[in-house]
Amino acid sequence: MTRLGDLERAVMDVLWDVVPGTSDGVTVREVADALDGRELAYTTVMTVLDRLAGKGMVQREREGRAWRYRPAASREAHIAQLMLDALDLGGSRDAALVRFARSVTGTEAEVLRAALGSEAGLTGPGSTGGDTGGADALTDRLDRPAGRRPAGEAAER
Repeated sequence: MTRLGDLERAVMDVLWDVVPGTSDGVTVREVADALDGRELAYTTVMTVLDRLAGKGMVQREREGRAWRYRPAASREAHIAQLMLDALDLGGSRDAALVRFARSVTGTEAEVLRAALGSEAGLTGPGSTGGDTGGADALTDRLDRPAGRRPAGEAAER
């Protein structure tokens, strides 16, 4: 997935914040108006939206002489894809996942535990059954109390 530049990110933030999933999208003028503190030319915003469409980040639909734009995916889907792309940068995916799991807060660990449990078809705390798809190291970390590490293990932030 392509990383976004600062202006592309600002435009995507407008689309993610302004355009509900069921909306027909917004025009270049509406995006430019939402970026009011940046004093950007209409043509600059139009160019950014055109490039985002070329990258597959936005979908556009013709409405008369203008285009209406909406995000191709949710902000959460984009961030998840960036995280997966980071895992592909090299080295061991397992080691990167374990390091990540050790760096999350207790609340974040609970969110991950719940997501892993629902993916594995688990119904409640302490349930077993279902294949976690190799996530044992992650769930081991998540099963430790928040902020506690095994003896001799340093915090890795």
